[in-house]
Amino acid sequence: MSPPCSSFSSEETRAQTLTLIPGLPNDLSGLILALVPYSHHTRLKPTCKSWRIFFSPKTLISLRQKHLPQSRLSHVLCIFPQDPSIASPYLFDPRNLAWCALPPMPCNPYVYGLCNFTSISIGPDLYVLGGSLFDTRSFPIDRPSPSSSAFRFNFVTSSWDRLSPMLSPRGSFACVAIPDSDRILVAGGGSRHTMFGAAGSRMSSAEMYDIGRDEWVALDGLPRFRAGCVGFLMGNGKEREFWVMGGYGESRTVSGCFPVDDYYRDAVMMELNSGGKWREIGDMWEEGERRRLGKIVVVADEDWEVPGIFMLDGSDIFRYDMASNRWWKETSVPRKPSDDASVGFVALDGELHVMTLLTTVDLTETRRSRQHKKAASLFIQIYHPGKKAWRSLISKPPLHPNLNFKTAVMCTIRL
Repeated sequence: MSPPCSSFSSEETRAQTLTLIPGLPNDLSGLILALVPYSHHTRLKPTCKSWRIFFSPKTLISLRQKHLPQSRLSHVLCIFPQDPSIASPYLFDPRNLAWCALPPMPCNPYVYGLCNFTSISIGPDLYVLGGSLFDTRSFPIDRPSPSSSAFRFNFVTSSWDRLSPMLSPRGSFACVAIPDSDRILVAGGGSRHTMFGAAGSRMSSAEMYDIGRDEWVALDGLPRFRAGCVGFLMGNGKEREFWVMGGYGESRTVSGCFPVDDYYRDAVMMELNSGGKWREIGDMWEEGERRRLGKIVVVADEDWEVPGIFMLDGSDIFRYDMASNRWWKETSVPRKPSDDASVGFVALDGELHVMTLLTTVDLTETRRSRQHKKAASLFIQIYHPGKKAWRSLISKPPLHPNLNFKTAVMCTIRL
């Protein structure tokens, strides 16, 4: 690991004469402080004037991204509890049980209720793409519309940027970032809003975003309409593949009036360096085995030839086997959540995190009456696929109202 350069950024010019750590040169002090986990930076800034300048995002994040290997960067979870234009997103560091609020996304006075958007990270940047919302300029006003908007939060400048909109507005779609190429792929989607259990449009179009050019380019569309799907990247170098799994297409009615989705049991794959054509993989389970695809995460490990693809289905975790195109049971969650509980499922630092809320009742004395106040704690059960072992931890999220994993949007980022 190379040491940081002797001259700091322009913002630090006036701090070069200040001492970071007494008795040590600032170059060495900067390297030591750069190793402090990202979640502790806010608490350390008030220590002294030199630390306040050094722990500014413009200085430290650039330093960490440049001089620290990926394994030493803090792998944190970004949670969007609600519409990010009215409710601040939060960063959560499970290793240090630390929370940090981010600024809200720029607000549009004509739209509200953004949901089913996708969030993805590339380097120190966080992207929020598409979604479903209500537009006061549309008719009827109570019918949700898909969004084509794209925003980027830059942790170096701590600011949001509005990007070029997608060619086709969409929500509930598959999305991946291509490492080392500054490109984002999206496919499928529709207009369904979380307020409605069914209905909404579906689409099959796909497109690619070039970050350097701030430009969207159309790709070959999916073989059929697919919304509510999940996407991930497989392979590396010249053999990268964009996989799209699950989702729903056509709908049918029960008793002639209740709409019900027909969920897909198959997957499709695009070979990115072979003309960008889609190939159908086939059904991943038999009829009646399960109704729909569960929550999916991808774990990369140096000891594995290919990344591990895991699915949370109820209280069981399954692993996808490409050779047989089947899901095989890996393990079960030790403390099973209730059937109607909202459950989060993410991969951080090569481990699977199953998150649920534990609600306790606190008695708060007031002058006139005794009030019952519900306080929720975040209960996280963590599974290590290599060690086949579980552990757990509890954290107190600073969110109000309580977090609902059924509607919240999450992604991970290394800072």
